[in-house]
Amino acid sequence: VQLQASGGGLVQPGGSLRLSCAASGLTIGINGMGWYRQAPGKQRELVARITAAGNTDYADAVKGRSTISRDNASNTVYLQMNSLKPEDTAVYYCNKWPNPNTLYWGQGTLVTVSS
Repeated sequence: VQLQASGGGLVQPGGSLRLSCAASGLTIGINGMGWYRQAPGKQRELVARITAAGNTDYADAVKGRSTISRDNASNTVYLQMNSLKPEDTAVYYCNKWPNPNTLYWGQGTLVTVSS
């Protein structure tokens, strides 16, 4: 299984990014998937998740500013992030939800929100 996160970068406060997670060896449409992030000096945390049935939920820190979605045809999970804040700066990863597999974390994608 490989989960390749991409789409991060440097963005100014208030800006937007769309992160992508391309999955291979794992069918996202029949698995719950989550976006997680780890900021410098902090533990990794769940940001958003989507169930196999398509139900979504978000951490309070990003609720109202982020949307998780998936494209079953391309086996890709997305995280649209708007109104970005400096505290959103972190490495973002995708993995299964619940029970993320430690072997699936990959390199993640770095989001830096700074002026």
